[in-house]
Amino acid sequence: MKTMPSATSRRQFLSRSVAAAATVMIVPSHVVARGAETPPSGRLNIAGIGVGGMGAGDIGAVAPGNNIVALCDVDARRSAETRKKFPGAKQFRDFRQMFDAMEKEIDAVVVATPDHFHAVAAMAAIKRGKHVYCEKPLAHSVFEVRSLMKAAEEYKVVTQLGNQGHSFDSIRDFCEWIWADAIGDVHTIHAGCAAVNSGIDQLADLKKTYPVPAEVDWDMWLGPAAERPYNPAYMPGSWRGWVPFGNGTVGDWTCHVVDPVFWALDLGSPTSVVSDVQDYDPQTQGDAFPKGEIITYQFPAKGKRKAVTMHWYSGNRKIPRPPEMDADDKAIETGAVVIGDKGTIVYGSHGAGGVRLIPNARMADFKKPAKTLARGLEHHRDWLNAIKEGRKAGSDFAKYGGPLTELAMLGVISLKFPGKKLDWDTAGMKITNSSEAHAWVHPPYRAGWSL
Repeated sequence: MKTMPSATSRRQFLSRSVAAAATVMIVPSHVVARGAETPPSGRLNIAGIGVGGMGAGDIGAVAPGNNIVALCDVDARRSAETRKKFPGAKQFRDFRQMFDAMEKEIDAVVVATPDHFHAVAAMAAIKRGKHVYCEKPLAHSVFEVRSLMKAAEEYKVVTQLGNQGHSFDSIRDFCEWIWADAIGDVHTIHAGCAAVNSGIDQLADLKKTYPVPAEVDWDMWLGPAAERPYNPAYMPGSWRGWVPFGNGTVGDWTCHVVDPVFWALDLGSPTSVVSDVQDYDPQTQGDAFPKGEIITYQFPAKGKRKAVTMHWYSGNRKIPRPPEMDADDKAIETGAVVIGDKGTIVYGSHGAGGVRLIPNARMADFKKPAKTLARGLEHHRDWLNAIKEGRKAGSDFAKYGGPLTELAMLGVISLKFPGKKLDWDTAGMKITNSSEAHAWVHPPYRAGWSL
């Protein structure tokens, strides 16, 4: 019996990243961040903004062969382990103060804050000429995505979105199979993740009053988000389920699961998006994400590719089991079913893990095409090497990571208007048939914050 591998945890991925990064041969660089000088050894001076949780793994992955010179986090509890590992790094709670104090000492920045903080932190780094690695999703709105795309090009910095699977060999296998006509013209994609990121069950708790922990700078944690009292329902970790701070499961996983089809099919922007939700009222529960949804994207024909429909499934709305799948195969909970007019390919989470044709007999008879894509480096290493070599990283903000993130942001908007098809004008960056929905393309910041 062949089964799809279960989704590997982020920590396992980052453990691999650290091991791979430790083998990097650091060579003198000829391209450095503007306003900063690379030390004679060729080591990069790297700062971290958000260094607990995923940030801890990212910092660990980029540390070998480089200098971790500054660590910034608003939660002393969450960041304690990382601070202990890098005692020589200067400590900050406010990234603006960090840049004021150390701008000339920093070459590159890793951003791993909650989603609502990504854009303001990444933009501050970019405008100072610093190279940026940012956890996915890149931003918290379409406007933020477009702004970061533009800035990355303007300031000529090396950027990388933290969708590690983009550097895997398996995603390259998938692309080559699609391009070799393994399943013919793709017309339908069923993609998704079974994770539930929803604050619905904690909505009533928001009425309670809690003291702010002494170790937390709550005002700074809010950043550009609207003012509201501290509540332990929001942090740490659970912020993904709340609209003001996270992007739900569609925001958390699109950049992993949709990445392979986005690349192989050159999907680009959709012309429309519509959501189907159950047991969810955005008028009364709109601060939280639903426990599950189906979001349908329509992509127009492009070049030789025909039009494609993609259905995204989150939480309790499951990816349908393809009829040609063998009876003893497990259903796909996180990954995708890619349907062409000549067959079907399935894959798991990051980087098309476990990619194969179904049924199993079809895979056994499949003659794999020649490898036409150069195999990737470890994702953090790709970014580090790109800085030193003066090239773009694989999932740079402007050409790839930003447009991929924009799909997720449009899906998030659709959840505010379930059942209503929203027409998207990508050139004009506008939802053309709903002024209410269009307002979510560029939601306002709290006073005192801007890009």
